[in-house]
Amino acid sequence: MTKNTEAPALLQPALSNFTTAGTAAAPAKPNRRWISLDLLRGATVALMILVNTAGDGKVSFDQLRHSAWNGCTLTDIVFPLFLFWMGLAMAISFAGRHARKIPNGTIVKQAARRAATIIALGLLLNALPFFHLAALRYCGVMQRIGLCYFLAAVLLLFLDARKLIVAVTVLLVGYWALLTLVPVPGYGGQNGIALGVLNPEANLASALDRILIPDANRYHHTFYDPEGILSTLPALATVLAGALAGLWLRHKQGRGLRAMAFAGAASMGLALLWNLVFPINKRMWTSSYVLWTAGIALLLLAAAKAWFDGDRPRSARPFGTPFLAFGSNALVAYMLSELLTILIDTIPVPNYVNLQKWSYALIPAWTTPAPLRSLLWSILFVGLCYIPVHILYRKKIFIKL
Repeated sequence: MTKNTEAPALLQPALSNFTTAGTAAAPAKPNRRWISLDLLRGATVALMILVNTAGDGKVSFDQLRHSAWNGCTLTDIVFPLFLFWMGLAMAISFAGRHARKIPNGTIVKQAARRAATIIALGLLLNALPFFHLAALRYCGVMQRIGLCYFLAAVLLLFLDARKLIVAVTVLLVGYWALLTLVPVPGYGGQNGIALGVLNPEANLASALDRILIPDANRYHHTFYDPEGILSTLPALATVLAGALAGLWLRHKQGRGLRAMAFAGAASMGLALLWNLVFPINKRMWTSSYVLWTAGIALLLLAAAKAWFDGDRPRSARPFGTPFLAFGSNALVAYMLSELLTILIDTIPVPNYVNLQKWSYALIPAWTTPAPLRSLLWSILFVGLCYIPVHILYRKKIFIKL
């Protein structure tokens, strides 16, 4: 790959026009660290750990479980928020590297190495604890993060903001067209062909997962994978939406928050309209779902930046310290939570199946309603995960996977 020492104009710190490439501009002074981003990323990771580890998933509050199919719960917004913050951080990071005259080719190589590391760690998590490789799940959260990170890095480095907007539009409209216009063999209609079939099994994303991923290597050996192949396209759009928000804030030097909040509300409104024909659905990662969750992210970002990074920034301490700690080592925190979950699910305890069931039984059933008891165990689990993350934060150790 040819090394390009010039970034697209929109990655420069200051511009005379946000959507026009090639405009010369004087470098702006570096922004102070965005406390808002660390807080939002940390809160998202903490919530991700919380919803992934219910004390008893059968009795959890509805909002702490994924939607059965269409719709969106609190749990459903967690992963796209994480990807949105990742895209936002990428825009900031890449602009800083360009300010240090690091060539695009070098950044792409670094992105490829990081993506490969994240994907490999995801596969390792899926292989634990017994390494039954014949039944290894190929897809997963970490794999999606790694793949989207690399693809977004390439697009962010070589496209300006206007082209990135076009790319997001093509991804969302194209995904809608694929799922609603491409025939899915064997599901109704004339000659066994149906268009626009969006039920769990008879949609193109699920069908491609069954074609390309062996039964033994899919999510719980079911008919599809929620982090499957085709749905990676709209997930990439989520990352790029975050990157566009980062470019906008750099161009506006952290201002323009009212416009960002308006864009967030407009995105959610458009999502509700699209939902009428293309339902908001996390498991298929529909285009309306991307707009809905991106809108939520924009509103949260505008509010957090106004509160913590504005002209009169408020302190995030002491109540925000746990979120700052989680946010400073986000992927490490997630990895630790997954490893701990595997550990307590694997260690047998007589009369209680495993260590998780035993620890949950320590909370007396009579103390709280069942859903609240399950939530209490989850909160305690998040607190346990926080201990090593807090130590890293206090020692200013930031591990970049």
